[in-house]
Amino acid sequence: MDRLDVAVIGGGAAGIAAARSLIERGKSVLLIEALPRLGGRARTETLNGVPVDFGCEWLHSAERNPLTALAERNGFIVDRGESAWQKQSPNLIYVAEDRQRAWNSYERFVQKLHDEPPPSDRAADVFAEGDPCRGYVDALSSFINGTETDNLSARDFLTYDDAASDNNWRLERGYGTLISKLGADVPASIETSVTRISHGREVELETSRGTIRAKAAIVTVSTTVLASGAIRFSPAIDDHFHAASLLPLGIADKVFLSMADPQAIPAETHFIGRLDRAGTASHYIRPFGRPVIECYLGGKLARELENAGSSAAESFVLGELRELLGSDVVRGFKFAAFTRWGHEPTIGGSYSHALPGHAAARSALAKPVSERLCFAGEACSPRDFSTALGAWQSGITAADWIACNL
Repeated sequence: MDRLDVAVIGGGAAGIAAARSLIERGKSVLLIEALPRLGGRARTETLNGVPVDFGCEWLHSAERNPLTALAERNGFIVDRGESAWQKQSPNLIYVAEDRQRAWNSYERFVQKLHDEPPPSDRAADVFAEGDPCRGYVDALSSFINGTETDNLSARDFLTYDDAASDNNWRLERGYGTLISKLGADVPASIETSVTRISHGREVELETSRGTIRAKAAIVTVSTTVLASGAIRFSPAIDDHFHAASLLPLGIADKVFLSMADPQAIPAETHFIGRLDRAGTASHYIRPFGRPVIECYLGGKLARELENAGSSAAESFVLGELRELLGSDVVRGFKFAAFTRWGHEPTIGGSYSHALPGHAAARSALAKPVSERLCFAGEACSPRDFSTALGAWQSGITAADWIACNL
């Protein structure tokens, strides 16, 4: 293979954004992806005839998200309707006052982080010992951050929370469908693992398909993969490895159920299984009116169920739904899929969070190694981390850096 201008390692949102931006500037680019598909953590699959997002699903901060306009430009219908995530529909366990009380406790938690930020930067330290509201807040943290508050930097969390808007929109055809379409015309080598990157005046990559040479490279693999040492760098980049280790991927998974009688429950219905414990699921019923239930799991519970397997995950979510809706309704629900992102060896989780005291690791990871080598990905985003929006923007930022220095 002739020497490229830029090799982009990782074919998720960040890699696709970087590659497209460089191609628009007339650069020769190759996108290198270990999986047999593009998209990374953006993955849409068809279950029972309808598209569902196994990974990212929402156009977060949609009014300023460049992927909103790209979706519409490519013929995707953007659903701007209000999501049901922040609602707790009527159920057999909790009355309206219980549901409102729980949400109020989360808002107090966020406000206290602002008003009295813990010196430790450990978000959990704002709770008094034995606080009965902690379970619910930890559950929401596991959905939002992929981890509970004891492993969460308060400063990092607030950076995202303050920047994010309430405009979270959806794509009927799936977010993963959009991301893969945006990468469809990018020259790519899929099912290709990079094992070593030598960098200096140019870049040489050792891969499962041979050696690739380029003038420069952008690395967009996940922090879990980077910190594992799966890709060796010469010269070593210890500062970036260390930064990646301080930004681990949390776990957020989905269990999908099909419904024999969709009309038994209204479309766009949402429940959190329990309001008194961290280990619970968020159940979104009939998104877009489809006969599907999306059960969202995060943090320790998601990790435990990944290790226990699909049958354990199915049993857990069906058990919560029986308590919420009754056995007669749930009898028609059937298991369809379980995502298990933590067990995808080329990714290793869902989205990054900064460990307490280490919010600055994001800027350390995003700092270019040289004029010829830099990183991108959601973990490099200064404020939109954990989202495809942050990944996409970071890819463009990395492309800007490399293009200016070639």
